[in-house]
Amino acid sequence: MEQSLQKLAIRVGDGPSVSGLLLVPERPSACLVLAHGAGAGMSHSFMAAVAAGLHRRGVASLRYQFPYMEKGVRRPDRPELATRTVRAAVGEAGACLSGCPLFAGGKSFGGRMTSLAQAALPLPQVRGLVFFGFPLHPAGKPGRDRAQHLFDVRVPMLLLQGTRDALADQVLIAEVAGELADRARLLLFPDADHSFHVPASSGRTDAGMRDSLLDGTVDWMASVNETASHR
Repeated sequence: MEQSLQKLAIRVGDGPSVSGLLLVPERPSACLVLAHGAGAGMSHSFMAAVAAGLHRRGVASLRYQFPYMEKGVRRPDRPELATRTVRAAVGEAGACLSGCPLFAGGKSFGGRMTSLAQAALPLPQVRGLVFFGFPLHPAGKPGRDRAQHLFDVRVPMLLLQGTRDALADQVLIAEVAGELADRARLLLFPDADHSFHVPASSGRTDAGMRDSLLDGTVDWMASVNETASHR
């Protein structure tokens, strides 16, 4: 697998480039353009495990850094810059994997920046969005304002949420998904927190949780691709 991991430099508009990691299996069924969360970059263990798990399931991935992470700064970029970075990464994936169905999304902050980009202007060739823990609200402050832009997204969305996620009240995220109707599928994962960690007392393991996440993700991608092929 390491031999198929390609390091990329992704140019963001007229600004500097950001780093990317492209992992492509033989004859990929799709590619997920995968953005990291606010506190950790594209090489974080969760991101690496997701990329490796997708690779084993025949799906390519392009992980990439946001500019603040590339610079080693802790404060995330403003949405304007973050969404430009999302758009640049999607463009890079399209250029590297011509004809391969594209999906985009990410972990927490990265997923939200991806949906903001899609809501503002559809991302070229992207068939659907994947959220590994959509950050619906700050911890301890339930609300749904952060989800309002999802109603401007016109491609299918997959929301993967842990039932112990402090950034997404289970009732509120279910309400949002229900109102999005056919555009969204919500998959809940018992005992998982925002990082998809599960306590030992649950009888589950983090590795098993990731397998469930990725099985659900790949199955959903296949269903979106099948629908698209019949249009």
